[in-house]
Amino acid sequence: MSLWHWIVLACAVAFATKWLGYAIPARFLQNPRMTHIAACMTVALLSALTVMNTLAEGSRLVLDARLAALVVAAVALWLRAPFLLVVVLGAASAALLRWLGH
Repeated sequence: MSLWHWIVLACAVAFATKWLGYAIPARFLQNPRMTHIAACMTVALLSALTVMNTLAEGSRLVLDARLAALVVAAVALWLRAPFLLVVVLGAASAALLRWLGH
């Protein structure tokens, strides 16, 4: 199959998934257990995405300035810094480490 066939198939699957979401009864979605599961899945998926973008380069594990930026951002979040400051501190720490590394 060509790339376009895979793209069309992915679009069809996404549409079917979204359409099936409307077919689920509201009482099922308003269940407190379902709300808790959805919240946990969101956190787990975001965490996995963050780890993969921080530690992976292709199919290998890489420890570089991105890891330091994540640690600095995590500490800033733990200290309850404003989100914009968290982003700036993380970016600045990565930039500084990359600059010192060259």
